[in-house]
Amino acid sequence: MDNFIITINGRKKLAMARAGEITLPKVEGMAFGDGGVDADGNVLAPIERQGELTHELYRKVINGYSFPSDTTCRYECTLAENELPGTEISEIGLYDEEGDIICIKTFKSKGKDDDLEMTFRIDDMF
Repeated sequence: MDNFIITINGRKKLAMARAGEITLPKVEGMAFGDGGVDADGNVLAPIERQGELTHELYRKVINGYSFPSDTTCRYECTLAENELPGTEISEIGLYDEEGDIICIKTFKSKGKDDDLEMTFRIDDMF
């Protein structure tokens, strides 16, 4: 099962930018949610037509990005101790400066305690 997709909206923006119709909006942040698993804890595959997370809880501006290879951009975002304490995070998405979710990743639930930070990374590979 593939648990990472670029949304239709994200791909549309890439196509339009390559044609020169628009300037591609930069990635601004990550959205966090708890809708990436079913009732039994099985990871659900995101659907490319999704324009949002299944159950978004919080958005935060990314800490930064790096290029681990010529064709990969790694985005990183850290949740502070007081952000989403006591929640089970199982989906994240990158959103651009227009507020649109451009990619979604689902995974097994990660419990967020109130006494620790959690850092999430998404590799955008081309």
